[in-house]
Order: sequence, then C-alpha cells, then structure tokens
Amino acid sequence: MPMQLSTDLGKIIVADDCIAVIAGSAALDCYGLVGMASRKQLKDGLSELLGRDNLSRGVEVRRVNDQINIDLHIIVSYGTKISEVAHNIQTKVKYVLNEVVGLKVDFVHIIVQGVRVSS
Repeated sequence: MPMQLSTDLGKIIVADDCIAVIAGSAALDCYGLVGMASRKQLKDGLSELLGRDNLSRGVEVRRVNDQINIDLHIIVSYGTKISEVAHNIQTKVKYVLNEVVGLKVDFVHIIVQGVRVSS
C-alpha cells in the first residue's frame, strides 16, 4: 500500500518500490558493503549478489500500525567490522529517507547474508 503524505497543496503518494529503491541506493553508498542480496535466497542459504539495477530486490518495506520498518539484505566486504557497517547503513538509510521523502522510519533491520572479498 503506497504511503500518503498530506500537504497544504494536496496529497503526495509514494509507492513502496520507490522507498525501497531510495533505501537501497543509500545503503550502497556506505563503506564496507559489497552489494545487496536477494531476500528470496534466505531460505535456500544461497546469497546472490545483486547489482545497482536491482536495488529494490534486497529491500523489504513493511508497515506495522503506522510505523515503517525496512529490512535490508546485504553482503559485506571481508575484513570490515560487520557491526560498524550495519550501523552506518542504518544511520544513512534513516537520514536519507527522512530528508528525501520526509518519511520517519522507525526501524532499519540489517540481515547480513554473506561476506565477500571486494575487488
């Protein structure tokens, strides 16, 4: 269900796919992230690395009682501190969605699906 924001001039409707693309793009700007992982691969135990053209496939936007929760499925770079990378991504995604969309995100959950050696 799309997000509706009301202003003095009218309503703004933002689709969940748009929110997912913005969140994925913000996450890819963070140091230590190799790429997004497909969220459908979590059951199989395989992590497929997705490129920039598939930003929304690694992001899930959920609404729970007027709260917005975002799940990011990521692959981190070998040799980086996973907790720091995850914290940086959480901070960046919350900031960008607040500034670009004007949307208050309650939670950004990070699911690390793999570690890869970045080239």
